[in-house]
Order: sequence, then structure tokens, then C-alpha cells
Amino acid sequence: MPQKMSQKKIIITICILIVCISTISYVFYNLSEPELKGHKTVLCIPVYGQSLALGEEATRITDFDSLRTKYNGRIITENLNYNFGYFDHSSEFKEKIKEIIHYQRKAYELSVYGMAEELASQFGNDTLICIFPGGHGMTRIEGLIKPSAPYKKFIEEIERAYKKSKERGWNFYVPAICWMQGESDIVDYTQDTYKKYFMQFLKDINNDIKSITKQQEYIRIISYQTNAITKGKKFKSNNFLSLESCVPETQRLLVLKDTLIWASGPTYPYSFVNENIHINALGQKCIGTLAAKSILGIIRGEKRNIGLQPTDITISNNDIIINFNVPIPPLHFDTTTVSKATNYGFSVITPNNKNILKAVKLNEKSITINCSTSPKGCRIRYAINGNFMQSGNKNGPRGNLRDSQGEILQTIINDNIIKLHNWCFQFDIKI
Repeated sequence: MPQKMSQKKIIITICILIVCISTISYVFYNLSEPELKGHKTVLCIPVYGQSLALGEEATRITDFDSLRTKYNGRIITENLNYNFGYFDHSSEFKEKIKEIIHYQRKAYELSVYGMAEELASQFGNDTLICIFPGGHGMTRIEGLIKPSAPYKKFIEEIERAYKKSKERGWNFYVPAICWMQGESDIVDYTQDTYKKYFMQFLKDINNDIKSITKQQEYIRIISYQTNAITKGKKFKSNNFLSLESCVPETQRLLVLKDTLIWASGPTYPYSFVNENIHINALGQKCIGTLAAKSILGIIRGEKRNIGLQPTDITISNNDIIINFNVPIPPLHFDTTTVSKATNYGFSVITPNNKNILKAVKLNEKSITINCSTSPKGCRIRYAINGNFMQSGNKNGPRGNLRDSQGEILQTIINDNIIKLHNWCFQFDIKI
């Protein structure tokens, strides 16, 4: 018995020492934070969705100590400090403990890190960039909208950031939220309700955030496009009725038509971890930097960014002419960044499930597709293909069409220059 008691005391003592050391480390870490003096404006731009929003499996490549130093402490979290990471929405107590002990298991590379770096480089010392993730993995859209637990926590974190800003006498503004959700709706075949729930989220998020911040400006959504169509168990690329393409097609149309929704871009040009469901850290950085471009456009009152996507389709005999919104012409077929897809990702599917595409011709702002017979009544598709259960730029649903934006918009990641082109959104359109 005395021996057992002794072991118990040793364990308790070790636990107390760990907590004490962690607490001291936490205090010194926060005391070392850059002192932010003077009047500030806080731009709060979080990311919300399922596992891609949380960066799952994307090994962190952002060094936060260097990040704080490089931008003089102007990139902050919802607590207006530098404790980056994502913790479960179910327990604030557990979240606080993980913050104190610097728990890193859920601290992945997020798209908003790259976004924040780009924004911090564009604004002066009077502007702070507040970023954090929200949502929950493996969750359909209906489980993320109001009044779900992830939504409640997300709003609470925005309110926390707002109150702390006001306590310091700072202005606080939410220009946009980055959206990364849709994989579960493809897998679970809930495509019929996706737009309805998305529009409900857009309405609720505007009402709830504006009631907190009192801002007059609408909150925009910066939308990506999910790539996970081959995760649908029924997927076949030549199916005339492709239920799996409905969610990414809905996301594309929302970007095209809704004035509150701006583009970041599709995910297929990037590598996925194990070619499965999550883009890697490099992809997260690129998507984030593209999102920053849209946010700068919102703040500066520029024309809405809808990305690279078709705007007009006409038929001439057996030819289809697709005109595109091309942010930076000319168009290119890039088979280096994305492995070559059959017909560069295009197909023309008849009602009896046949692909009648013969040839694809590239023009500066348009594509001409020649078919073996009249394409009337068919579906014209792009990047609705790929190996079953795989994602990404090697074997997943993909195409090779991009613009030339990367010649003028670039970023440096791990000492490598990355060209940030706009890649064409996946689409599935009945002619």
C-alpha cells in the first residue's frame, strides 16, 4: 500500500509540474506578444465549413513565431492573441486547457493563414487581420447552419473578437467569410437541398454578424469549389444525370449569379493528401492567397471576382462555342500543374450516356468543341471525370484550363515561387 501511494503521489506531482510549466510558458509566451498601440481597425475574416476549412491532414508549414515577427503582430486570432489552432466546439473548458498546454494535434495548415499574410502585406500598421477556423468535419451543410453547435460556436467567437476589440477602442469589421464545405453532401447525395441551406446560411450569417458589429456592409462569402465527386458511390463520368456534380455546379452558379458571393477557386489543381479528401498545405496556402485577392476587391469596391468560368454557350452545327469570364487572358491548357485529362477535361454527354466529343480548340477567351453529331440536348462538362475515390491534380476529377493571372500574381512558399492562376471551375451544363 505505501508503495502504491508513493507512485500515486509521484504521478500527481508530475501532473502538477506539467501544468505549472505549461502555465508559466503560456504567460511568458503572451508577455512576449508585440505591443499593439494606437487606434486600430480589425478585419475579421474566418473560414467556415467541414474538414477542409479546418485544414485536416494539411501538415503545418506556417511558422507562427516568424509570422508574428514578420508582420509585427498584426495577424491575430479570435482571442486577439497568437494562439493559433482549432479546438472542438463541444467544450470551452477543454479548449482552454489545450490552449494552455500548447496542444498541437489539431493545429493544421489553414487557408486563412496564407490569406492573412497576403492581406497583412497590403495594409499598414493600423490594420489587424483576425483569422480562425470554424465548423466540423464529416458534416453536411444542414448540420453547419443555424442553430447547430458549430454555427453557435462560430458566432460566439466572432462576438468574442468584437467585444475584445471594443474594449481596446478598436474598430471591428467582418468583410467576408471563407466557405469550404460540400464533400459530405456529395457523398450522402443531398444535392437537392444544398442551395436552399446555403442561402439560409448566407441570410443568417449576415443577420447575426451585423447585429453584433452594427456594420452596414453586407458580409460576403468567398467560395471555393469542392472536388470530391468521385467519392459518390454511384459516380460514372458518362452518366447523363450526374448527381455527384450537382454540389460543385451549385457552388459555381452561386459565385456566378449571387452578388454577395465571390470566388477563391476550385481545389482540383492542388495535391490532395493520399489523393483522398483533403488538399495539402501548399493547396491551402494557394486557396488562401486567392481568397485574399477577392477580399481586397471587396474592401476596395472593385468589380466582383467570379473566377474563370463559362458565361455563354452557343451551338453551330456540330460545334459548341463556350465563352468564358477570363480574369487575365489568354486561356491556356496546362498539363504540367495538372496531369493531362482526356480532352483536357471536357466531355459532351448524350441522354443515352455517350460522349460525342471529337476535338477541343483553344482560343484566347473561348473554347470550341467539335462533336460527332449535333450536341443539342446534351450536357457539356468540364472536370467531371477522374478515378473512382481519388481526388486532386493527378488522378482525380480535373481539367487543364486556366488563365494567365499567375504571370502577375505570385506567392513564395518554402522559398519556391508559386504562380497563382485562376483555374476553370468544374461545370456540368445542359445545352
